[in-house]
Amino acid sequence: MSAHLASAQTLLPAHLASAQVPPPVYLASAQVPPPAHLASASLNPNMFDVVKKEVLKLLDAGLIYPISDSTWVSLVQVILKKGGMTVVTNEKNELIPTRTVTGWRVCIDYRRLNGATRKDHFPLPFIDQMLERLSGQQFYCFLDGFSGYFQIPISPEDQEKTTFTCPYGTFAYWHMPFGLCNAPATFQRCMMAIFKDMIETSMEVFMDDFSVFGSAFDHCL
Repeated sequence: MSAHLASAQTLLPAHLASAQVPPPVYLASAQVPPPAHLASASLNPNMFDVVKKEVLKLLDAGLIYPISDSTWVSLVQVILKKGGMTVVTNEKNELIPTRTVTGWRVCIDYRRLNGATRKDHFPLPFIDQMLERLSGQQFYCFLDGFSGYFQIPISPEDQEKTTFTCPYGTFAYWHMPFGLCNAPATFQRCMMAIFKDMIETSMEVFMDDFSVFGSAFDHCL
């Protein structure tokens, strides 16, 4: 599938409109058959409301739209959303490290689609090298991108491949969702194109995490 920077003037700063468009991502073989239409997975009754709220949120945000004729249909999964670590006491009065659960996360199981997709091998930065460049700096500013993947539209001919089914219908994404195997590489390529003049000199970028650094506070600004 291909993701491009069409409408970059509205999604990104105007001077980035000329940034190189990420290359398309094709299916590994034209002979790969699409997965059969999959029936919606059985959900715990408590999960129906979780899925409903997520679908309504995505519809209201203009990120998905109803679709009825896709040849690719993936299933919705609801998993626990885990937070940080805490320490709890067990029945033997022992302190046990435990990861907290903060709620539920709705995910799309794109494993069949990912298995048929030609992989994008654009490299992600090495964390140890990023930390080495950050070491010794006097000022740091850490930023987290808001809904980063959703800033990248999916090309119209590939949107139907993102179709998912749930108890409330079948929907496809206008913008790049989580779960696609080439989404990290596509997003990192966009960030590298956008901040190419700053990376390694005053900024490090890993996906949607930004580390701004400098020898003076004004430099970080």
